[in-house]
Amino acid sequence: MIKFSLLVATVATVSLGTALADEGDINSDKAVISAGAELYADNCAVCHGADLEGAEDWQGYNEDGTLKPPPHDASGHTWHHSDTLLFDYVKLGGTAAMAKVALEEFNSGMPPFGDTLTDEEIWNILAFIKSSWPEDIQQTQREISEEERALNEAKNK
Repeated sequence: MIKFSLLVATVATVSLGTALADEGDINSDKAVISAGAELYADNCAVCHGADLEGAEDWQGYNEDGTLKPPPHDASGHTWHHSDTLLFDYVKLGGTAAMAKVALEEFNSGMPPFGDTLTDEEIWNILAFIKSSWPEDIQQTQREISEEERALNEAKNK
């Protein structure tokens, strides 16, 4: 009986850990952050900058009317968004992610990476980005994500 209880507790703990990681909570595992840094360099830095600095004059528009790539460091607004929105923004692309939250005419220049990156790779990139933020900003972003999760859970009851 004790062995069975330990097995159930272990499975529950592993499942909870996986669920939290899947929802994008900051992952401080150095291997995850390192993998995210490499993926960021290969897929994101060309637009968002090698040092997460974003495009010059990032609050303006490109010639085609799309938004310029923002910084992902603490000087930008990435941390103002929930984990779900950040994940969807990378996976679906900016315009589709914003349409999913009822902003139909949002003209983002962010392409979708869902066919290029796995979900795990997207979470790794987000972990890398989040790891660059000071603790107070990480905490604020965590709270934004937790509030969204709670609202979604309440809606689904």
